Parts: sequence; C-alpha cells; structure tokens
Amino acid sequence: MRRRFRAAECAVAGLLLLLSTACGSRLPESDFENRPDDNAPTRAGGEPIRVGIITSATSPVGGDAFTGPRDGAKAYFERLNARGGIDGRRVEVRTCDDGGSGVGNNECVHKLVDEEKVVALVAGASLDYAGASRVSRARVPDIGGQPIGPAYDTYPHLYSIYGSLAPRNGKPGWDGKLYGGTEVYRYFKREQGARTAAVVSYNQPASAAYARLITRGLEAEGYEVVTEQVDFSLPNFRAAAADLKEQGADLVFDAIDSYGNAQLCKAMDNVGAEVLAKVTNVQNWSSTVREDYKDSPRCRNALWATGSSRNYEDTDHEAVREFRDATKDLETHSQWQLEGWAAAMWFTDAAGSCAQTGITRACVDRFVAEGGEGKPYTADGLLLPVTYERLSKPPKTRRTCVSVARWEDNEAWVSQGDMNSNCFDVPQLAYEP
Repeated sequence: MRRRFRAAECAVAGLLLLLSTACGSRLPESDFENRPDDNAPTRAGGEPIRVGIITSATSPVGGDAFTGPRDGAKAYFERLNARGGIDGRRVEVRTCDDGGSGVGNNECVHKLVDEEKVVALVAGASLDYAGASRVSRARVPDIGGQPIGPAYDTYPHLYSIYGSLAPRNGKPGWDGKLYGGTEVYRYFKREQGARTAAVVSYNQPASAAYARLITRGLEAEGYEVVTEQVDFSLPNFRAAAADLKEQGADLVFDAIDSYGNAQLCKAMDNVGAEVLAKVTNVQNWSSTVREDYKDSPRCRNALWATGSSRNYEDTDHEAVREFRDATKDLETHSQWQLEGWAAAMWFTDAAGSCAQTGITRACVDRFVAEGGEGKPYTADGLLLPVTYERLSKPPKTRRTCVSVARWEDNEAWVSQGDMNSNCFDVPQLAYEP
C-alpha cells in the first residue's frame, strides 16, 4: 500500500515537473531543524544573514525524495561561510521539514518568514506549497525552488530554478493553463533517430493525466505512440514490456514512480525488450541507479535523463568540480543537489550586490527579478539561462535547450553533447496543473 500511495504522489509530481524543465535515503528529520554553523567566520559586529529552506523531508512519498536541493544549498553555504561569508557576514541557514502536507508547509512559512525573519527562502522542494501566497504577500524572495506544483508560475516574488514567462498575478500561468515545450522529444527524434515511443502509466488519474501530456508532446513531434497502462494496485509490467517489444518501441517514457520504473526495467530485461532509451527526468538523475536497477542491467544501461542543468558528473567544468569537492562526503550525489547548490549561489550573488546598501528582502528580490546584471542567470554555467518575464500571452513557440545524459555502468552519467547546444525551436503546449 505504501508503494502504491507513493506512485500516486510521484505521478502528481511528475505531471507538474515534466514541462517545467522533474523520488532517495537518509534518516527522517524533526519538524523544525535549525543548524547554524557556529564555527563560521564573521565580520566583527556583522549580523548573520538568515535564509530559510523548506523541504518535504518526511513526506508520504518516503525517504529523502525531496532533500537533494536542501543538501546542495547547505553545502554551498557551508563553503561560503568557511571563506568569510558575504561581505564578512556568515549565512545562517534555517531549515524546516513540512512533512509533505499543506498544513505543515504553512507552519514552516510562518516560522521562517514571520518568526525567524529570513531574508529569503532558497532551494525549496515541497510536495504541497500551500504557503506560497503567504510568502508572496510578505514579499519574501523564494529563490531557486523546485516547481513541483504551479506556485512558481502563480505568484510574484517566487523564482523557480527553471524560470518563468507567466504573468504570476495570482492565477497559474495564463488563465489557469501552463505551457511547456517538446524539446526532449525533438532531441531524441533529431539526434538519436527515434520514431516510435511507448508511454507507460497506471490506471490512476494523476498518472493517466501525465501520460496523456507526454503522448500529446510526442505526437506533436511526429512520433508513432504506443500507450501501455497497468493496474495501479497489481501492475503487470511483464505484459506491458512484452507489448512494447512487439510494437518495436525506440523510446520508453513513463508516468509511474521509481519503484514501478525498476519493476518495468526488470520486466523489459526478462522479455528481451531492447530500446534506444528508457527516458527519465531530473528527479531520478542520481548516483543510486546501480542500486535502484540492480536487477535489470540491460535496461539500466539504456537509461537517459533530461533536464535544465549541467550534469553533476561533468567534473571537467570548474563549477561542477567545486560542487563535487564540497559534497564529497555525501553518500550519494544527484542533479537536484547540484540545482540546490546553484540556488544558493544565486542568493549569494543577489545578496552580494546589496552588501553596500543593505541586504534586505526588497534588494535581493529586485536583483533576481531584474536578472541581476541584465542577462539570464546561469550560476557560472551550471544552469541553462534562466529568465523571468511577465508575458501577457503565452508564446506559441520558443527556442529551448535541454541537458541530456546517459547512464553507462563503466562511467555513470555521461553527458550527450553540450546543453547549451542541444537547442530547438519547439511548440509550446498547454496543460492544466
């Protein structure tokens, strides 16, 4: 039962993550966790700069499904403080576990925003961001959060790690609809020659809705689409794997949870289904692949991940090397950790620009909203260029880039081309959050 509930929650998260660009193991945390680094250097007389991180660390999804951004951000701030902080002032990180519930999220917002008086929220990852409107009304900048729900495309002063073109006037997107591109499908068609794609889902509303969205995007790019739906409670993955083999699928996309994905891959290996790519998203782009897919070596080595940030394995890149060096003591690594690191860097750049006039909520917010130096933000090349605009109408097409990596047992995640070159002019499709 726990796994089936987890499937429902992950399908919901997947639906909201798919076109914005997408569940891990540590001990549960207390409801409110405060861990300032008392050993960090600070300027004489300089008050610490307080930031907050809200995470669904003990959500029904289980484990540390949403803790990656938090861990990456904390690693960045720890290193920053060791080097003297921001203008001699250390950054004091206050974390809060909302338990994956709306009630818990509102409690976290109240504690951090109203009681702790944080300058900003950073690298958030909440299953139910119920307190988003409260953060917006308080004009607290929320920087680099994961868009698991529509909040970052709804309210001002909230800035997801992937940017937004929506008006953000209190309603999601444009008239309640969000838009996203087909760049992932275009990539596999143009760069890898794929023509037939299978989409696997549960017969459960959120999963089925996610699958329909994937199918629409694939069809818009001219794919022949094979749909496979399995029972939510008693999924027959072997039958689905056998059919997608029979249909000659080049690609496999899914609207199922991590556990289901592992079972699907095992079934694919058992029936001899070989595909060009089993495509997953940034949430599953992590170092736990060998463990998660231990029973399916063939399928495991056909795993591809797509996202909007530089592969955490690309240690030839200076900014990635610094991230990996600072996080070398973590048991696992993930793309969400890297994006949390980038979010902390973003806040630091914003606060640094305000150091002479005063590091306030308003000044930090203005830096992020206006693009800092007047150009898209990249976190020293860790992110695809992030922009925030308030377009009155959604774009019909947009030039969009994608970061792509493939899992290989001998190498781990191997980048496929440069993310700043994997770019396509693609249609923008509407969907309801």
